Amino acid sequence: MTDNANTKSSAVLTKQAPPAADDGGRGLGARFADIVPRARRVAGRWPAAVRPLIFGLNVALGPLAVLSDAFHDWWVRQGRLVRWVVYGLLILFALVLPSDVIGDVMSPHTEWQTLLFFPIGGYILLAIGLNVVVGQAGLLDLGYVAFFAVGAYAMAIFGKYHGWSFWEILVVGVVISALSGIVLGAPTLRLRGDYLAIVTLGFGEIIRIAAQNWEYVNGPNGISGIPHPPNLSDWEIPEGQPWELLGLAGMKPFTYGALDGRPYYYLMLATIIAAIIFCKRLENSRVGRSWAAIREDEDAAELMGVPTFKFKLAAFAIGAAIGGAAGVVYASQATSIIPANFPFILSATILAAVVLGGSGNLPGVMVGAFLVAWLPEYFRGLAEYRILIFGLALMVMMALRPEGILPSRRRQAELAEGTGGMGALGAEVAGPGTKAATEGAK
Repeated sequence: MTDNANTKSSAVLTKQAPPAADDGGRGLGARFADIVPRARRVAGRWPAAVRPLIFGLNVALGPLAVLSDAFHDWWVRQGRLVRWVVYGLLILFALVLPSDVIGDVMSPHTEWQTLLFFPIGGYILLAIGLNVVVGQAGLLDLGYVAFFAVGAYAMAIFGKYHGWSFWEILVVGVVISALSGIVLGAPTLRLRGDYLAIVTLGFGEIIRIAAQNWEYVNGPNGISGIPHPPNLSDWEIPEGQPWELLGLAGMKPFTYGALDGRPYYYLMLATIIAAIIFCKRLENSRVGRSWAAIREDEDAAELMGVPTFKFKLAAFAIGAAIGGAAGVVYASQATSIIPANFPFILSATILAAVVLGGSGNLPGVMVGAFLVAWLPEYFRGLAEYRILIFGLALMVMMALRPEGILPSRRRQAELAEGTGGMGALGAEVAGPGTKAATEGAK
């Protein structure tokens, strides 16, 4: 093991981030002025035939990168009071999101309140859970939809067949999903990279096919008549302004029925907030630093005394638990589930959301999940072309900004070194023009 690897792992365990590109001392004007020169440098690494296109796309996306980096620099300088004010404003904004005024702009072709619950809310919660596995521990999981299915079927089986309450099933579903993650991880986490990805993909298909052939859950017909959560209160939002302007007057946010999807959105929002708090606490703990060390160099981390297998298993269990919680909440609103609700493409979509937003960075992951869920619905008027346009947009973003829309500074540093910034994901191939590529060419 090299001294560099030991030093890097030691730095992670002592909560020292590797140096990122130092733009903190530069003004916003200087950063905007550097967009064109940087675009030229990036375009110069590509074949001559596509250089004009790459240059134009980099110039177009340059302001996004500048603004996201400037916001990060501003954020890290703020104290606790400012941060809590921002958190409060974000939660307040999330509470009024089901407004008809916002819905008319954001979703002209689909009912906005239903879209907010799923796919938007569901994708965000699933992306938060998958980010624990992929973004923090660096383990590629292509079967994450299996844990979503386990939670959904737990809600269906215990709710319909045994008459349990939603709140009881939520706890049991989370525990069963976490145990499923342990069952998957215990025999497979000795594998790395592509081999682990193939095993997890197989696990996801096993869960779906098992449900499709299990008579107890009605096979491909699934389970219908899943009970809604019990009402917590009959309180309703009062008449008058500003509630009437927002279209929220008279709504009962704690009454769960079949006609109004907004209470389920608030239930999903509460689950998302709880998951964010839990994951951030983990990220800033010894567990989070151990995950970062494993992601960067598992061999070096193990040499430094990190019990890598234990922490990788914990990542699988925690990610699975969050996925299971998403499944329970989803099934409580859907009232009917079938195995076809849990295809492999859902796992791939959530993974795309994590990478697009900025793997390892919670705000970025949530932004990526929102865009992946919202954009295809917003462009529904384009019929079959909407998926083609969405796919092209993802390809462009991954080619020109592989670290994601809102990446963490650690991930940016890893990409600058040419390690791919994805740890055991198998993305350790050096990119053109990086330090690792330059050294490899010598």
